[in-house]
This record gives sequence, C-alpha cells and structure tokens, in this order.
Amino acid sequence: MRKSKFITPGNFRKKILSFLLLLFLTFHSICAQVEGPISKGQSQLNAGLGFSGWGVPVYIGLDYGLHPDITIGGELSNRNYKEAFFGSDYNHSITGISSNFNYHFNRLLNISSNLDIYAGLNLGFYIWNTSFGYQGSGSSGLGLGAQIGGRYYFNNNWGINLELGGANTTSGYKIGASYRF
Repeated sequence: MRKSKFITPGNFRKKILSFLLLLFLTFHSICAQVEGPISKGQSQLNAGLGFSGWGVPVYIGLDYGLHPDITIGGELSNRNYKEAFFGSDYNHSITGISSNFNYHFNRLLNISSNLDIYAGLNLGFYIWNTSFGYQGSGSSGLGLGAQIGGRYYFNNNWGINLELGGANTTSGYKIGASYRF
C-alpha cells in the first residue's frame, strides 16, 4: 500500500507547530546572546578605587536597569589628600554624592552579555572640607561630568570594572568590582 502524498489536517498541524517551536527557540537563542549586561529591573553594586592627581578616591555605587540598554544609578565617593601652602600642610577631604545615567552598547554592537561597554553622564554634589586656616581655592558645589567604561563579568554575578571620567571626586580613572543581582 502506498502512502498518500497529501498533507492531512493532523499532519499539517504537527508540522506547523514543529516549525513555530523551532522558530521560537532560534529567536530566543539569538536574543539571549545579545541581551544587555543588566536586564530591566536588575541591579548592580559597584565598589572600588579611583586614580587622580588629588589622592586615591574610594567609591560605592548602585545601578538599576531601566531598559536592557539604559541604567540609572547613584554613587557615594570620598578622597583625601594633603597640600602644602606657604610652608604649611593642609588636609583635604572631598565627599561626593552623585547620580549617573549610562547607555550600554551591547545590543547595538552585538556584544556578549559578559562584556559591558557603556557611556553616560553624571551629576553630583561635592562637599569639600579642609583643615582650619586654609586659604586655597577648594569649595563645595555641583558637578556635571561624563564617563565611559567597560566591565567584564567572570560569571553571572561578579565582574571587574574600569571607567574613565571627569567632574566628580573620582575624576580620572577608577577600577573596581561589580556584583549584579
């Protein structure tokens, strides 16, 4: 007995369902490879050291994913340094409370989610304290700056971060660890 070459309704449904399942799995696999480093609703804790001409700042910050390509965050930083002025040494302490906005280029450049390349802006308030009697030019106030950085994740949670930026207490370079959750 010969098999019919015609497609039966039951056979047709199986083929269509198999095709749609294969299409869904392929699409899901492609999207999973180009997701952003921080998903919408996900958070990331950052901490580390900065390098500048005015001391070694320390920082801790938190970023929140608004979109797979966009994060907002806040950062607390502090640096201390000494300065000689007319034969006297003065101690300076600068504390920064800032917010940041970053665009992550992973999906745009089709970069794996374990590597994070970003750029953005920051706005902060800086409190400059100096030892008594100093006549220098330090003052507190607002600062607006920009940053560009990269992060490499060793696993789903832990990574290392390198950032270049300006107009904040960690102006210059900063390097640290990141933990996403």
